[in-house]
Amino acid sequence: MTPIIPENERSDLPLDTQELIYHPDMMRANEWVLTEYEPPVRDICIFVPCSKKKPYHESPSHKIFDRVIFGLLEPEQVHVVVFGTCGVTPREIDTEYPFMDYQFIMGKCNVAMVKRDFLKMESERLAAYLEKTRDNYKHRIAYCIGDFRTAMEKALEMTDVEVVIVPKKETILQNLQSQRKFIYGSLNQKKYLKDFYDAIASAAGKPLMDHDIDDGDSFEDEDWFRL
Repeated sequence: MTPIIPENERSDLPLDTQELIYHPDMMRANEWVLTEYEPPVRDICIFVPCSKKKPYHESPSHKIFDRVIFGLLEPEQVHVVVFGTCGVTPREIDTEYPFMDYQFIMGKCNVAMVKRDFLKMESERLAAYLEKTRDNYKHRIAYCIGDFRTAMEKALEMTDVEVVIVPKKETILQNLQSQRKFIYGSLNQKKYLKDFYDAIASAAGKPLMDHDIDDGDSFEDEDWFRL
């Protein structure tokens, strides 16, 4: 694959500051996704958050997501798309610059202007991607909490493309962790994962999980939002 941004055209600006969302290479890469990238045709598109560890598909959190996704679906049925700090990134290009190279984590940002701009930019990118892929997928699921969920919800206000967002709101409210700085906790929580499983199963026409995920189904996750 030809690099999205050739090495001799890359900016010298750092990719590890709160200015990341305005970084010319990150903006250019996201524009490429929205204008030049050719998405596959799949039954289901699943949107999942980006991760600290790169590439995303090797991170602990994405391995958890994949255990659920590919426990129900064959690879040719599903397209995984990453979103969040990175903008909108089809996961099969997660080894590409700059998606492989940035360090800034939006979850740690407390600058009001940056958070406001992120929500505006990300929701617009998500809406544009949904419009671009309107005819590529039969079903769409977004597994997200916090600001990333807010961005997806705002995107859905801009388009009539349907996306099922999980965990369910009632599940989130039942599992708030008031003692944590990020009160929603980790996406590896058993109740959250059950909602994720059930959304995928429903889209695939398969039975829902008839029991809560028990201790034998627990997951290790060292790479979630707080990181």
